[in-house]
Amino acid sequence: MCPTRMAKLESAIRIALAFNEAFNRHDIAGMMQLVGEDCIFEAAAPAPDGALYSGKEAISRYWQDFFRRTPHALIKVEEIFGFGNRCIMRWRYEGEDAAGLKGRVRGVDIIKEKDGAISERLSYLKG
Repeated sequence: MCPTRMAKLESAIRIALAFNEAFNRHDIAGMMQLVGEDCIFEAAAPAPDGALYSGKEAISRYWQDFFRRTPHALIKVEEIFGFGNRCIMRWRYEGEDAAGLKGRVRGVDIIKEKDGAISERLSYLKG
């Protein structure tokens, strides 16, 4: 397979990993550079169905609030695989809230890439 075709097959994985690196730095501007204007983000909380955020501005506000509540959030990728414009990322979240309460949870994100940016991110938790 030629390198150009391989690059297209791996694009969603590269974007998902770059987003995760920015997440772990709490770099919201860096995260938003990887999100499309019309992106849909389905957060894993609140239970049981999560919440839906549509558009870059709403998603950015979500992450601002998230990092304010959990200033020590960190996601460790356990496994990632995909094909073309979709990928699945299995992860472990570790964090500590503003009161110092530590927590951990595992989950999975289903990510879709379009035109070099995340167009859809659906998050699910084990719980």
